[in-house]
Amino acid sequence: MRRGVQGDFLDFGEYDGNGSGRLTPAGAGDVQFALNLCRELGVVLALSGVGQADSLMGKSVLWVELGGALAGCQPLPDDPNKWFVQPGTLVSDLVDAGLTQFADQPGYLTIAAWVADRSLCGWGPGESHCTGLLHASVLMADGSSGVLGPFGARNRMPLGTLTLQTLVPQLFALMAGEPAAGFATLDKWPARYRLDAMAPRGGGEVNLSHLMLGHGGDLGWIQWLILEARPPLPSVDWATAYTSRPPPGYAAQAEASTDSAVDVFTRWKQASTLDASVKNLFDPKRVFPDPGQDL
Repeated sequence: MRRGVQGDFLDFGEYDGNGSGRLTPAGAGDVQFALNLCRELGVVLALSGVGQADSLMGKSVLWVELGGALAGCQPLPDDPNKWFVQPGTLVSDLVDAGLTQFADQPGYLTIAAWVADRSLCGWGPGESHCTGLLHASVLMADGSSGVLGPFGARNRMPLGTLTLQTLVPQLFALMAGEPAAGFATLDKWPARYRLDAMAPRGGGEVNLSHLMLGHGGDLGWIQWLILEARPPLPSVDWATAYTSRPPPGYAAQAEASTDSAVDVFTRWKQASTLDASVKNLFDPKRVFPDPGQDL
């Protein structure tokens, strides 16, 4: 790692047969190199700054901590209302720049951590347009890079890699079937990954970059974003945002409880199955955490 990157790398050593380290990349090439090495050696690449699940215990992990080398935002030359944003940019800096949708969001987070954080993406199914996210360049688990963005009848963005050309039709098929189609009619999206981005409400067009919202660091690595200034994001009651997902040990309680409790448990099982399908499409070899952040 030290020979292949220009940023700072710290090896924390091994414990109980598993190692861990931290990389502060000096540029996007450092992350690409690290991902390739993690894929080769079976090490999990995890975004620092996102509350991680216990599932990372017992695995070798490389934590990537974004610093100033990958921070910055600037308006697009042809549209000052749209901004090119690097993943290490702080949310507070985006607010100062004029992206007011983040005014009530945690300013200490990097935009990469904000995009990944599930608790901050609690809007209703099909309403991800409120974030102002237009495009996202994503480093995929297989090492390929692709740009996700608007994908509709009036604005069909080319899928520039074979990975995306294979992935996107399968995601549409998942969203069109059950249980995802039924989830889209609910007030709250019960699954971990926001597949509902494939079915926007109110006649809006699909934007594939919205699949990365609330992804927990599990599906890919954000290389850069294009954001459009929008009104402040609606406030979310984080304590009840995911009440459809039962706590650990809920199965036995649900089986001996009321019909409504059983229904909640059934929905949770359906959501878990859907999440596994999405994860398998994006990251079958588990290069990224599985999962990176619990609900």
